Amino acid sequence: MSVRAGIIVTGTEVLSGIIRDANGPWLSEALRARGVVVSHIVVVGDRPDDLRSALDFLSDHDLVLTSGGLGPTADDLTADVVAEWAGAELVHDPALEERIWAVVSRLRRRMPFEEEAMRAGARKQALVPVGAAVLEPVGTAPGLLVPSSGPLVGVLPGPPRELQTMWDAAVTTSPLRELLESAGSLEQRILRFFPLPEPQIAATLREIGDVPFEVTTCLRRGELEVATVFPPGEAAAYSSFEAELRARHGDVLFSDDGATIDEVIARLLLSGGLTIATAESCTGGLMAGRLTDLAGSSAYVLGGLTVYSNEAKTALAGVPAPLIEAHGAVSPEVATALSAGARARLGADIGIGITGIAGPGGGSEAKPVGTVCISVSSASDAEERTVRLPGGRADIRDRTTTVTLHMLRALLLRA
Repeated sequence: MSVRAGIIVTGTEVLSGIIRDANGPWLSEALRARGVVVSHIVVVGDRPDDLRSALDFLSDHDLVLTSGGLGPTADDLTADVVAEWAGAELVHDPALEERIWAVVSRLRRRMPFEEEAMRAGARKQALVPVGAAVLEPVGTAPGLLVPSSGPLVGVLPGPPRELQTMWDAAVTTSPLRELLESAGSLEQRILRFFPLPEPQIAATLREIGDVPFEVTTCLRRGELEVATVFPPGEAAAYSSFEAELRARHGDVLFSDDGATIDEVIARLLLSGGLTIATAESCTGGLMAGRLTDLAGSSAYVLGGLTVYSNEAKTALAGVPAPLIEAHGAVSPEVATALSAGARARLGADIGIGITGIAGPGGGSEAKPVGTVCISVSSASDAEERTVRLPGGRADIRDRTTTVTLHMLRALLLRA
């Protein structure tokens, strides 16, 4: 059977953007992996009426998951509102209160709090809707699985670490366990392309026509993602769809297993036993940071030089001062010298050199803001390019790292 779910993220701090919602997307993917179709992620503030409205909106679903609003304070009202909405009386669970108090007591040893207030908070968190299954607290807040005349409502804590740990227990707890077992399975495939404009993929999808599964496209960091979700019975239809995309855009398809360009680069460097170093000006270390974002990157990243001033380019990366004077700091010649300097100074197999104008000032008619010169080189090969990237300062710097990684991939594939 098809199981449909909705997710409600509570918290005025999330609704206002002070805190980024990490729980909605995480739960959506966790449900997708178990064959559940997620229709909506709804963010509401800490207002009971708004939470009730969200529950009403999702009342025709099989499952609703909430996150947040389970703490000991007066505005933590998720359990109360869900119980009322499901028509279940809240009753005090003394044994649960003692388990919560044991957690609170450990916290009090590190940070002394007034016992009476903490006791009152533990008592509030130990109010359980009649008929609900209790999920043991990871922090101080227990979770709940609350049956209703409509969907099963899973009430989970707001802190992502607590929510993700509790989810492992929730999926093995009745009645959520049985509901998920009835869901079957869904396959997800992500194809990543670079460079490929959105209008071009839109035209391709129109030419391919209707397919019996969901297709979404997303432009992320200058790369185009085509994501599909389908039941196993539609695998043949998906294979035909992928073949059509490969026939039209296979030359710019760089990942067919969902791997990011960062992961593709890591695989190529590791499989080739190669090391890499950077010398950066306008990106200010972002390129080295991106290369080291993945665990295990110490196996291939030797280091990076941030050489913002002309003097630093000369002193740290060995770029000759006359070269800078002759061509300017933002020039293909200086980018080439930076990549060679990164290799030489850090003893790497591959060097990356980046110099550009990220803005908002510093541009000229000949070299406007967004002009970036990039060199990726080994002892025997090189990829060199001058690009003009759109956007503000942060966009230009980030997009520069994406372009550079794809240049690096091209060089590694020839190695």
